[in-house]
Amino acid sequence: MKAFTARDGEAVAVLDEDERLVIARIVADVGLLLGGEDFGAEHHSGLPHREDLAEALSFLDSLEEALVEPDDPALRRLLPNAAPTDREVADEFRRLTQDELKASKVARLRRMWDDLRQETDDWVVPASEVMATASALTDVRLVIASRLGLDSDEAAQELHEEIQRATEEMEHASAAEAGIDAERLWLGMLYDALTWLQESLVSVRLDQE
Repeated sequence: MKAFTARDGEAVAVLDEDERLVIARIVADVGLLLGGEDFGAEHHSGLPHREDLAEALSFLDSLEEALVEPDDPALRRLLPNAAPTDREVADEFRRLTQDELKASKVARLRRMWDDLRQETDDWVVPASEVMATASALTDVRLVIASRLGLDSDEAAQELHEEIQRATEEMEHASAAEAGIDAERLWLGMLYDALTWLQESLVSVRLDQE
């Protein structure tokens, strides 16, 4: 995986087939959470499900099931209350705006999903789509952060340090032998990778201004 850089007026990252598959899968699952039904029908077949990735991706099946639980905390982070201290105002605002907000988020995720389905290692984001793609990445990261219990910058930093320690320990023992939660490690590494990609994407935009 290579970060986004500017190329001919566009932002371009380089992802191999496996990396595109993993990111596309979580993008589809977040789209499903927001009511994008087509994501649920397509995301298992839109990209080849490589046998050597089957086990690594299996934890996303349970993640997808958890995404549709009532009062899902991940959904609350994607669609926060406009007035946390006034339930009546918050409910009315949500009634008036939620469908439009969901639709715009799903549309951004759909564009990113389509980009990741292209049979090329280059993930090309036109200048006009940079901030929309960055926003979609934020939505994906919010869902992952909710699943990991990250509620502050300090918690995110602690996770980063946890991943570093686990990676070092796994040089000498398996995850099971080292007492490491493999699913948490995998999801944490995905969160870190998406954060890094998003930062590089926004940096390209800033450099162009």
